[in-house]
Amino acid sequence: MLGLDTSVLVRVLVGLPETLAKTAQRRLQRAVEAGERVLVSDLVIAEAYFALQHHYGVPKARARALLKQFVDSGVVEAEPPTLSADLLPAAGAGFVDRLIHSRYRALGAVTLTFERKQGALEGASRLH
Repeated sequence: MLGLDTSVLVRVLVGLPETLAKTAQRRLQRAVEAGERVLVSDLVIAEAYFALQHHYGVPKARARALLKQFVDSGVVEAEPPTLSADLLPAAGAGFVDRLIHSRYRALGAVTLTFERKQGALEGASRLH
């Protein structure tokens, strides 16, 4: 089983630097061909989301779409497994707040928050 780091994920998504991107793509292809499990964690997704924007100028909506496409590609398994559903929403709770909430829901926990938008998510509880 492999777990992707942000450095690998970002290279695959942006194709830069080309040498590293090709190395990452070849390794992922070998993993798929060998039937290896490849995991991508919510922390890596969050870090990649901000790296795409900050270092590569990718707009938020495009960054979310790229990450969702990758998670839904069948090449990787999202950790937690419910991650994919939380990647695209543009309204409501923030991107990282949704990832936090997704992780807790996967563990069977209630997200306890003071944040209004995060507290409105199903399975969250807002403190007043």
